Amino acid sequence: MERGEEFLRGFTKQWHPRLGATAGGGTAGSLVARVLAARGLSDPVLSARFLEPSLRHLHQPSLIPDLDRAAERILAAARSGEQIVIYGDYDVDGISATAILFHMIMKLAPGAQLKTYVPHRLDEGYGLNSEAMNELADAGTRVIVSVDCGVTATGPAEVAKARGVDLIITDHHNLPGSAAELPEAFAVVHPRRFGSAYPFGELCGAGVAYKLAWRMATMACGSERVTEPLRALLIELLALASLGVIADVVPLVDENRIIASFGLRRIKHSAIPGLRALVEASGLGGEGIDAEDVGFRLGPRLNACGRMGHAREAVEMLTTADRPRANQIAEELTRQNDLRRATERVIYEQAAAMAEQAGMTRDGVHAIVLAHPEWHAGVVGIVCSRLVERFHRPTILLAERDGMCHGSGRSIGGFIRATAEGGLPPASFDLHGALVECAPHLLQFGGHDMAAGMKLESAKLPGFVGAFTAVANRDIPPEWLVQGVSYDAEALTHELSNAVVSQLARLGPFGRDNPPVRLLLRGVRVDQLPQTFGSGNKHLGVVVRSTGAGAANGPLIRLVGWNWAGRIASVRRGTVLDALIVAKVSSYNGRVEGQIIDLRACPGGGDPVE
Repeated sequence: MERGEEFLRGFTKQWHPRLGATAGGGTAGSLVARVLAARGLSDPVLSARFLEPSLRHLHQPSLIPDLDRAAERILAAARSGEQIVIYGDYDVDGISATAILFHMIMKLAPGAQLKTYVPHRLDEGYGLNSEAMNELADAGTRVIVSVDCGVTATGPAEVAKARGVDLIITDHHNLPGSAAELPEAFAVVHPRRFGSAYPFGELCGAGVAYKLAWRMATMACGSERVTEPLRALLIELLALASLGVIADVVPLVDENRIIASFGLRRIKHSAIPGLRALVEASGLGGEGIDAEDVGFRLGPRLNACGRMGHAREAVEMLTTADRPRANQIAEELTRQNDLRRATERVIYEQAAAMAEQAGMTRDGVHAIVLAHPEWHAGVVGIVCSRLVERFHRPTILLAERDGMCHGSGRSIGGFIRATAEGGLPPASFDLHGALVECAPHLLQFGGHDMAAGMKLESAKLPGFVGAFTAVANRDIPPEWLVQGVSYDAEALTHELSNAVVSQLARLGPFGRDNPPVRLLLRGVRVDQLPQTFGSGNKHLGVVVRSTGAGAANGPLIRLVGWNWAGRIASVRRGTVLDALIVAKVSSYNGRVEGQIIDLRACPGGGDPVE
């Protein structure tokens, strides 16, 4: 058996039907119904609400604890000329949240004394810091509004209070252990705050900032109905909020999906010069914008500024910059993103080799924790994500300098247990919870279940590696170390018409907890000789058709495997396969094709043709 066949007859992922997924067959319309049922949308009212998101379904901002108190204080400060500083995080979520509040405050009070502040990732680290509180107080600041950070910043909050500064914290990251441990601030605005009645706790930082901006608008108008200029601005700000929703990988359900749905439509036509400049610099001027574009083109450019330089330029681009200045910044972000990608490749290769050499990828070791003095602290988080994808273990990478380690971690999630009924809800490893257990080894840490940042002394690194690995070994079953992937329904090739695939696309925007619709083509026969294509012939094209009872030798469909060219030897003409795919309408020729997620050879399935 050739190596390629060996690969194909095994599997790279564990396949599991979603809860409610059923076996194939049926008419084209029934495929859409099966997919909706697999996603818990059998009820016509629920499915219609999901397929047609409405801004009317956004929850009232005032339900978030302290939000009204925060809105009232900011409005009063803006109108009276007190100096206000919006203190943002340096990632996409923090940058977009900063811009949302900036535009709303300046719209409500054009003469407001308003500034923005973003800490330097390498020099200051994540979140509020006491030095910055003192510096801002020295400069006459009376109100500081944090966005996307601050919910555990007790020390900086004490400094702000002592200096007579009203600190308003808006955040979405994991809370401290009890209400008594919350920072002593003028307001702590958090959808999951202890005792909160807010019905949706998964907003990102930009989502929380959007709710605050919305309430400021209604409070300024003295009515739930705002003026037409404010309504237009709130629609505009959805574009910024959608950047945070998608880039911060919060669940794309409920409010987040509504924000993303309407915001993505607005991005390309935004009235904000910096957003239009960013779109054009990303090569998206002539296309519609979808979640994938934000995740892989717009978001990385905004993040690159904070990773390789200073995020204040990205904030400037989305707030005060005119079009020429915005173009200049957008071009610089593209250059920094290219540098980030090159740096990332080097770190990835080093880290992967180190993990294997240290035995962190072998059976019985369920976590990767590494440090290196030459790694760039602004890039290690992205490399963590790539290592998680490759080794499917929670991963922490640290840049070590001057006796200190700064870094980031990413977790694993989405594993689905197979049962006779179909499956159990997705599970994940709580990264933040594990860091809480390892707190004696750490100087600082913060984040949430799937991503976190931390700082520790180099001398404590061995103890931290041991403690974190012990928690991972205890809490992660061995079967989670093989990536699981769920599918929505089985399908036959004749069901995949353009109309049906277009209907399935309405379940987007896709992302965490609302992945692209995955279909299982069971027992399809490779009809033609597979071919490679694309730049450097890196990609694989496989033409298949359904076979067997009920398939009626269905129509041909082309399956595309991005970067799968090296597996061409294992996919021969005449072979019968099970294929996990995402069906899409090709932008090139308008035909339906399937993007390959995974393939398996069916036992005894046909005679390959050379």
